Amino acid sequence: MKKRFGQMPDGTQAEEVVLQKGTLCCSILTYGGAVRTLTVPDRQGRLTDVVLGMDTLEDYRRQDKYLGALVGRYANRIGGASFVLGEKTYPLAANDGQNHLHGGLAGFDKQVWNIESCTDDTLVLTLHSPDGQEGYPGNLDVRVTYILTEEGLSIDYVAQCDQDTLCNLTNHAYFNLAGHNSGPVTGQMIQIFADAYTPAAPGSIPTGKITPVEGTPMDLRSGLAIGQRVDEAFPQLQMAGGYDHNWVINGEPGTLRRAARAWCRESGIVLEAWTTQPGIQFYTGNFLDGCPAGKGGAPYGNRWGFCLEAQHFPDSPHHAAFPSTVLRRSEERRVGKECRSRWSPYH
Repeated sequence: MKKRFGQMPDGTQAEEVVLQKGTLCCSILTYGGAVRTLTVPDRQGRLTDVVLGMDTLEDYRRQDKYLGALVGRYANRIGGASFVLGEKTYPLAANDGQNHLHGGLAGFDKQVWNIESCTDDTLVLTLHSPDGQEGYPGNLDVRVTYILTEEGLSIDYVAQCDQDTLCNLTNHAYFNLAGHNSGPVTGQMIQIFADAYTPAAPGSIPTGKITPVEGTPMDLRSGLAIGQRVDEAFPQLQMAGGYDHNWVINGEPGTLRRAARAWCRESGIVLEAWTTQPGIQFYTGNFLDGCPAGKGGAPYGNRWGFCLEAQHFPDSPHHAAFPSTVLRRSEERRVGKECRSRWSPYH
């Protein structure tokens, strides 16, 4: 089902598409490709909306938290707001201190995407990003496919460019497994299947090291409450105001594998995140304060949601040891696949 969601200042219409499969339902906006709702049954069979979102297009345009959005051309940060490709330096917008964040001032999250096709359970969105947009080289064409199954939601990203460029895409949904309007997620559980992470310097730019999680609050392999260690006097947590780091997912990049698992004892809802990407950013909503009121007037505050952003590593262009984010000229490539799936009651 497709319906009008609002109008951009230039007259472009934004639409909302509702996908349904069994007991699961989600709605996706053409504005930013944002996942606005994702409704799943709790252990009692009650339908629960587990993603943070807004009621109006105006609120989406006012907020700067990337709620539910497709992020690109480069998800996460590029240090110094520039990169070198070939023999040329490309300056970018410094929209996060001295660094470049989530594609810049007018990234993919602020564009109205085109609907290529739509069925009851599948939506295909496309976007053309012209050469030089936000400083990136090449005319980039992106196709993103959302498929809702009885197990969950999958998002598949394919991109092609007429020049060598950078491409690192993700989805920035905030989850609250007790319901989007239920308050902080600190009592919910998180497990990340990663033996290492990429520590960051001030500004959240990776140092270039890949560091074992063993013996630190970054060790989430066995599962613990989100709030259990988030405020410990550990320099990485203090610098970021909580968890906001990239974990190096176990297993072979390019293969679909389980990256993280989260669950809520109260609702009984379990989320598993699977991806082909090498990393995942676990973010505990440390800076949600100041967000406009959410759906139904929900007063989203700090730590009312958490993100699991499947991605290549932050600042990869400046670290030769990190997996490359270069998309070669005329190469059509799947640049990522992620599944927020295996929704199930927790007992």
